[in-house]
Amino acid sequence: MSENGDAEFPSGYESVDELQSHGINVQDIVKLKAAGIVTVLGVAQTPRKNLLKIKGMSEAKVEKLKEVSQKMLPPVFLTAAEVSERRANVLYISTGSKSADAMLGGGIATQSITEVFGEFRTGKTQLCHTLCVTTQLPEDQGGASGKVAYIDTEGTFRPDRVRAVADRFGVESSMVLENVLCARAWSSEQQFVDDRTYKLLIVDSIMNLFRQDYSGRGELSERQQKLNQFLARLQKLSEEFNLAVVLTNQVQADPGAAAMFAAASSAKPVGGHVLAHASATRIQLRKGRGDERIAKLQDSPDMPEGEATYALKAGGWEDV
Repeated sequence: MSENGDAEFPSGYESVDELQSHGINVQDIVKLKAAGIVTVLGVAQTPRKNLLKIKGMSEAKVEKLKEVSQKMLPPVFLTAAEVSERRANVLYISTGSKSADAMLGGGIATQSITEVFGEFRTGKTQLCHTLCVTTQLPEDQGGASGKVAYIDTEGTFRPDRVRAVADRFGVESSMVLENVLCARAWSSEQQFVDDRTYKLLIVDSIMNLFRQDYSGRGELSERQQKLNQFLARLQKLSEEFNLAVVLTNQVQADPGAAAMFAAASSAKPVGGHVLAHASATRIQLRKGRGDERIAKLQDSPDMPEGEATYALKAGGWEDV
């Protein structure tokens, strides 16, 4: 019980091992872990039809799991004050640029998806390299004291760039690289979901493989459906483990916009409305004068639209 007499509920981040004390047998818990479901919240978020696909899970067992997990979780409806209290767990990871951090309200937030898009040489991958280091910094230094999972779909991850950023922040580069898990596979999120020390998941870039696997208008509907499922999985992971998800995205020419509005950008992010709605925060990057780059906050539930300038240097994103 809390001080005011209200019942206290777990956060949902508890391990599925806690289900054993509520009548769920060990064998079923092992099956959940093998399927990538490792928290009580994960059990509640997984649809019944997906739980039934796990070998050895009957309808009766699934109903029991759902019943127990719902009892262990907070009520579905919370007061705004309770939501605010839960949001206190959100961490903000520095981009390396104080100007960009201020625009974002502190940095890249956990428990949500951030999309970063722009043309080549605007610093998308360099931001990812910078975040590989800042995520590991203590919270009072703009970090999250956690590890990083990096899904590289374009072959642009460079450990030497991470070393250079680590040198800038005065941390041991070898230790930093040990705490970055890099993979070239879409399913690699399954490799770290049982490790709560990860605080950042990077996908660089989100649409590259989707554009390769699904080409032409005939496959557009299927592509968007698969993309939606993947993004929903990322959103669940971000909430389940209090981690930040950063997606870099490519752009494509939009001649119509340039023709209608002279000042409009002729490039727009790929992925359509599915990706736009899944991303809580959207940041557009563009080139400025000389070495200057400009980040524009296009959409955010926390901050108003704004712009920030930064430069791409040996230490990653830095202020101009």
